[in-house]
Amino acid sequence: MHLEIITPDRKVFEGEVTSARFPGVDGLFEVLNNHAPLISALQAGDVVLNGGTDSFRIEGGVVEVLRDNVIVLAEGASV
Repeated sequence: MHLEIITPDRKVFEGEVTSARFPGVDGLFEVLNNHAPLISALQAGDVVLNGGTDSFRIEGGVVEVLRDNVIVLAEGASV
């Protein structure tokens, strides 16, 4: 699936991933290929990609999943 992590001032990541784990406001959740559509608020924490091969620290934001496209609009992010 295609993932983008975007902050107000830059695009932090764009590429294909097999899984992504997010710090939701009600707890961690994971998105895999062909996931049902969703929109969720995110709290500060780590977005973990591909079972742990990559991760990004975000300061909170929103994630949208739709047709194997995942967009994270983060308030801030670092590697």
